[in-house]
Amino acid sequence: MKYLYYPGCSLEGSAREYDRSTRVFLTAAGAELTEIEGWTCCGASAAEATSRNLALALPARNLALAEKMGGTKEILVPCSACYLNLKAVEEKVKRDAALLDRINDILAAEGLHFAGRVRVRHLLEVIVRDIGPDLISKKTTRSLAGLSIAPYYGCQCLRPYAIFDDPEAPQSMAPIIEASGAAVHHWDMGGKCCGAAHMNTKMAVGMELVRSILSRARGADAVVTVCPMCQMNLEAYQDKISKLSGENLTVTVLYLPQLLGLVLGLSEQEVGLDLNLAVTAGFKEKLRESLDTAAWRRSNRLDNHRRMAADV
Repeated sequence: MKYLYYPGCSLEGSAREYDRSTRVFLTAAGAELTEIEGWTCCGASAAEATSRNLALALPARNLALAEKMGGTKEILVPCSACYLNLKAVEEKVKRDAALLDRINDILAAEGLHFAGRVRVRHLLEVIVRDIGPDLISKKTTRSLAGLSIAPYYGCQCLRPYAIFDDPEAPQSMAPIIEASGAAVHHWDMGGKCCGAAHMNTKMAVGMELVRSILSRARGADAVVTVCPMCQMNLEAYQDKISKLSGENLTVTVLYLPQLLGLVLGLSEQEVGLDLNLAVTAGFKEKLRESLDTAAWRRSNRLDNHRRMAADV
């Protein structure tokens, strides 16, 4: 499993724990990442409002750099907004040769050329399809038995490109969570919008969307995400939303590779758990209890094997 890695801007700033946990988890799972040399911003949500050409050229530049590197043409993208921008260019140029020519006219100023021979993939798709629950079960050194996890997908990794899951009723994380030993918190909010950038432009709208998600997460020990914007919205406003609604809506929010990294034996520090904004004391206690129990079971099984060998 070899991939060219596009981290994107958020993973070098507010979502450093996502970058850290993605790298260490994938390495532990047997994947090989090579960061795209010279990558730059994909345009995020600002470029489209400024210039259509800019909104296409920025992600196309990164795809052209990936093609230039040779080797694998699989590009792994953890950030859902980055994934959507890069994927949009990949898909559009397949149907529009004139658009590809226009993009290459722009890229020529930097001596770059985009041929459209790369495949952009979201981290979640790679975890679900390439790694899969069987491999996670095989490599598991710790069990999260006793924990209930709510899978939150957000909008952009599933829409408009429904490549690996149903955007209206996503289920792809469920077998992955079950492979960790944890139970899936069943809800209907996994594919609902968190408000995205409305937290900055129309906060009342964003707060209500997040409130509804946090409210339905009651009973879960943690929510797991695969998007820096979703993670920020679900983490950063819990106290304010709890005060406004008059109810305690605090809950631990993790990135999926953080959770899976712990299952594969990585430490809390290695997966960047100290960088998360919302990790409750109750969750940490329950997490460590489940990990300690799993360690005791492994030790007990090992002792039994040794005794059986001695008897023979």
